[in-house]
Amino acid sequence: MNIGIFSGSFNPIHMGHVILANYIVEFTEIDEIWFLVSPQNPLKSAEGLSDQQSRLEMTKLALQKYAKFKVSDFEFSMPKPSYTIDTLRTLREKYPEDTFFLIIGADNWNVFESWREYDKIWEEFKLKVYPRLGSRITIPNKLKHKVEALDSPIVEMSSTFIRESIAEGKNISAFLPEGVYEYIIEKGLYK
Repeated sequence: MNIGIFSGSFNPIHMGHVILANYIVEFTEIDEIWFLVSPQNPLKSAEGLSDQQSRLEMTKLALQKYAKFKVSDFEFSMPKPSYTIDTLRTLREKYPEDTFFLIIGADNWNVFESWREYDKIWEEFKLKVYPRLGSRITIPNKLKHKVEALDSPIVEMSSTFIRESIAEGKNISAFLPEGVYEYIIEKGLYK
């Protein structure tokens, strides 16, 4: 099976994530997308990051109606911080019958060389790069057989915007999958 690895903080998961993943499973060779909730991105600050269990629960709520999406806490048991190359290699070892593709945004693609063992990632795995406003996707010819620029819709929505809006007392439930806004309010997150 072709599995897309969509790793992120999901702090919180929002409709932009869901729309993008839906496009990928319907319009590429990816059969399933695994949403890996990252305990801590080594390139981002932990400030304002909800606890990993809350982010996992929100992701489960968001994706419960989608048969081709799986939620994973795979990185929770890995050494912190978790690096993408280690995660992908461990997944390949544990699920040798599957083929793993890394899904990242154009913003991350443009700083990809700052990732640990970035060259090993594209040597060992295929990548799908989705567009982001303000970020160009340029793929060198030598990588075109390993890295694909997707023509997916651009849904400019950010978890930062959602957290800030909630902190300001705004009801932005339309930006979030069913059940996620209620969970945030019930748990008092992002206040």
